[in-house]
Amino acid sequence: MPMTDGGPMPLSVPARIAAVDYGTRRVGLALADPLRHFAQPFGTFSQEEAVRCLMALDAREGLEMIVIGWPLLESGAEGAATRRVQEYLNRLKKRLPGTRFLKWDERYTSEEARDRLARRGRSYARERVDMFAAG
Repeated sequence: MPMTDGGPMPLSVPARIAAVDYGTRRVGLALADPLRHFAQPFGTFSQEEAVRCLMALDAREGLEMIVIGWPLLESGAEGAATRRVQEYLNRLKKRLPGTRFLKWDERYTSEEARDRLARRGRSYARERVDMFAAG
């Protein structure tokens, strides 16, 4: 541990990075570990519960960035789903000022999550897929 004249100086832990997989019924959240080596599923929540979880995390540990899945169409164009996510993103920005946001092309993330779960021998429960898709 680094030392100062007054004794040990605590190491600062960087603010967290969260990932959001928005859905009209559920929102999957994942969190990067404090050292940002990997992300882990955090849970699946209602839209408002997810906002409250992110606000609590920001108050407790700080949130540097939220990566939100951006549901482009197969062609790469934006559509109705991206408009819904943009509305949710606007809500998050109002409730979490000072947090950076990054839109992430989420085409095929649910399929990748199902593949990862199958390799682990786990079920395809929709909530579990949403959590893994966020990560």
